[in-house]
Amino acid sequence: MRELDTKTFDDAVAGSPVLVDFWAPWCRPCKALEPILAELEATVSVARVNVDEHPAIGARYDVLSIPTVILFAGGAPVGSMVGIRPKAHFEDWLSEVLPAAQRDVDA
Repeated sequence: MRELDTKTFDDAVAGSPVLVDFWAPWCRPCKALEPILAELEATVSVARVNVDEHPAIGARYDVLSIPTVILFAGGAPVGSMVGIRPKAHFEDWLSEVLPAAQRDVDA
């Protein structure tokens, strides 16, 4: 899972769909989410932003609670989810938002 910062964020989300995890090292639910996101990498590219080190990025997308996961495509957020959920919940959510995101990038 790639770590993003203020220098790499915009380029990372500019193209193909990428799932970005907004997290912090002290956040237990964030740690619990890591293996789920690792498994989802088979479906979609996954990256993460440490909101303690890069609060401006989180503020830009109104990230008020962590973990927050936002799907970006073509530089724009196309869906988000707050909190820890089972892997199946993320898979169902991605099956809804990912096809639309891919269409937006291809257009």
